[in-house]
Amino acid sequence: MAVRIITDSACDLSQEYASSRGITVIPLKVRFGDEEFLDGVTISPDAFYERLEKKDMVPQTSQITPYDYSGYFKETVRAGDTAVYIAMSAGVSGSWANACLSAAEYPGKIFVVDSRQFCISEGILAEEAARLRDQGKSAEEIASEVEHLKDRVHVLSIFDTLEYLKLGGRLSSAAAWVGGILSIKPVITIEEGIVKVMGKVRSIKSGSATLLKTIDKLGGIDWTRPVRLAYTGINPERLKSFIESTKSTYGEKFAEIAISRVGAVIGTYAGPGAYAVAFFHRCES
Repeated sequence: MAVRIITDSACDLSQEYASSRGITVIPLKVRFGDEEFLDGVTISPDAFYERLEKKDMVPQTSQITPYDYSGYFKETVRAGDTAVYIAMSAGVSGSWANACLSAAEYPGKIFVVDSRQFCISEGILAEEAARLRDQGKSAEEIASEVEHLKDRVHVLSIFDTLEYLKLGGRLSSAAAWVGGILSIKPVITIEEGIVKVMGKVRSIKSGSATLLKTIDKLGGIDWTRPVRLAYTGINPERLKSFIESTKSTYGEKFAEIAISRVGAVIGTYAGPGAYAVAFFHRCES
């Protein structure tokens, strides 16, 4: 009997990478008008951002249905396996609740964890779950440990623009207009399962310094667990600038971290030009 690790495409782990780590990624859906795509499966990040930047149509995202989950969970149990599903935050999506509905049909077989995260912070929880599986832990043990560890996970991001948060209904038009006029770039994190603006900076360079200071305030990085970087859009130059800015503090460590392309679901609200780091903070013991 094997333990399967399952998550959703809001984690921004590519299908190829996830498969190499034995992680199943269920794609969420994104729509441009009447056209519907599976995030990371039938629409690539490049194709998505090319369409997004045309600004002729605002994309819409949708949660995973109980029916969709049922297929994955039923196949798992039929194979004689168990599974841990790492769900995107219940604070921003009904997917977690839908997963719980489907998992209730398989008591003791499917364990659903509300990550209280999304984007690469959800992704590193899934990576940690895979690491625990490889250590021989059971699905129940993995779910319990991930529940404990998720409070140590952080994601910090600099958005290039507030426009897409406005278009996606996450920000008022007035606030977005003022932000554009003042060239404000928000510093974004996730707290209590929802997006929080930690602060505002005037440039990508000052944003990088802010991220490094915030990492220290949060307790520093636990390098024994997964750490991940990501960027939105097609051009990774801003992320590269951030990596360069870390060398005086972290040496080459950031240059060696895995990098994700943020896909269609999270990219709908972040827009191009953002970059992020996700990590577990150190635990003093």
